[in-house]
Amino acid sequence: MVAMKRMLKKASLLGELGFIKGGGNINWFPGHMAAATRAIRDRLKLSDLVIEVRDARIPLSSANDELQPMLAGKRRVIALNKKDLANQNIMNKWVHYFDSSKQDCLLINAHHKSSVQKLKEVISREPTLLVMIVGVPNVGKSALINSIHQVASLRFPVQEQKKKRATVGPLPGVTQDIAGFKIAHRPSIYVLDTPGVLVPSIPDIETGLKLAAAGSVKDSVVGEERIVQYLLAVLNVRGTPLRWKPHNNKEAEGGSLNLDDNRPSYDLKDLLPKRKKPSLNKSDVYYIEDIVSNVRGAIHSPLAKFEGSLEDEGELGNLIEQQFEALQKAMKIPHKESEARTMVSKKFLTLFRTGKLGPFTLDDVPEPADAL
Repeated sequence: MVAMKRMLKKASLLGELGFIKGGGNINWFPGHMAAATRAIRDRLKLSDLVIEVRDARIPLSSANDELQPMLAGKRRVIALNKKDLANQNIMNKWVHYFDSSKQDCLLINAHHKSSVQKLKEVISREPTLLVMIVGVPNVGKSALINSIHQVASLRFPVQEQKKKRATVGPLPGVTQDIAGFKIAHRPSIYVLDTPGVLVPSIPDIETGLKLAAAGSVKDSVVGEERIVQYLLAVLNVRGTPLRWKPHNNKEAEGGSLNLDDNRPSYDLKDLLPKRKKPSLNKSDVYYIEDIVSNVRGAIHSPLAKFEGSLEDEGELGNLIEQQFEALQKAMKIPHKESEARTMVSKKFLTLFRTGKLGPFTLDDVPEPADAL
């Protein structure tokens, strides 16, 4: 038990590791965010309800601390989006945490109408509402608005020519202006979609790395390799790969599976969310499964053979280097080292962010007395 407590404490301080911390503080505050923050403050005064969208994988790290004092005085619902990508075993603990802090909280998937239905019911409690949706970049605010629109219009039809859709995308910073949408009438419901805004200075490296891992900070600001180093450190310290069950012996050895040469060349970038998903045939699905198996095996094997101490920074760093080498082989990337690590990192992040490596929650549930 004592060893476990030490490991959990280590996991909460991984951003301080030298090979990760060396990249410096993480800040991303382009000009449109400064203007958007001022506009949000002004319009908050007029809003009857605020839906603060957070990433279910980082329920605390995805909160904008500068907006919290203003949000505390409003009728607010915290919507933990992307619940399908989060660890279901602890999400109920997060809901209990917010409930114990007397804060309404819902677990949602912005792309599922059934999940959005409960949120729509909260919005519809009053006959006329101005709802503002806020959150950091890339937590799914615009996708949520579109889903609310679709669900609400079934009950409260809106003339077809007046319907609007919020622009969505897999990268942060797609929405840069505040846009208003009438999602229903009788009762009239108006929603304001706002740009994702971060604080001018992210308080600590750990928070910045979690935001980057979830895709709320541009990869180029942090560096893909640094983000993956952090994620591998988290996985190793938590022992997550040891709980992955190999599908076959080759995966357990970290080797690649024998793929049919006639199978299509699958670009992992295609795993990013798109408005219209291309149809996949059975061989495509098998090919993706093979990639996932190879990547899991490349992470699992070095950790299973590891005889050092995960509490030793140098030994943990060496383990991660071995995993990078195994990942390059598993992904069959023949490029020279400098380019290979970037390509490995980009593909790994795509798998992580799309949930192909399994559900993860990077934030730990704090004590109920802690601040939101």
